[in-house]
Amino acid sequence: MSTPASTPGPVSTTEWQHPDVVRFMLDDCQTWAIVGLSDDSSRTAYSIAALLQSRGKRIVPIHPAAPTVLGETGYATLADVPFPIDVVDVFRRSESAGEFADQAVDVGARAVWFQLGVIDADAFARTTSAGVPMVMDTCPAIEWRRSGPS
Repeated sequence: MSTPASTPGPVSTTEWQHPDVVRFMLDDCQTWAIVGLSDDSSRTAYSIAALLQSRGKRIVPIHPAAPTVLGETGYATLADVPFPIDVVDVFRRSESAGEFADQAVDVGARAVWFQLGVIDADAFARTTSAGVPMVMDTCPAIEWRRSGPS
């Protein structure tokens, strides 16, 4: 899959939510490591993880407590995951999200997704410059509704 080339300088929300990159992640990526996922079913990360599972994706909880969530074993860090990760989906505040994009690149993830309201333009630039496609400030649930089935 080829993704749009990133360019230096300020990025726009159009680049952050490029339809080809979104479609690549939703269609071609199966294993989603979800940073911030706990067993608290009232949290958005939990409902999005359940949605991803309902769409046939494997979810991997990433949380310091490493809980088992929705039947999947949790890991304290991305580096602890003993198998390949397709997408690192980050449910953390913008000011702490960038470190997870960097870790995603370090572990060889195929893509990074920052959830709705999570924005770090510097992390976007670093990640895409490393050749890893990235989406920011949107949610798989929104994008599936927007684009429909592939």
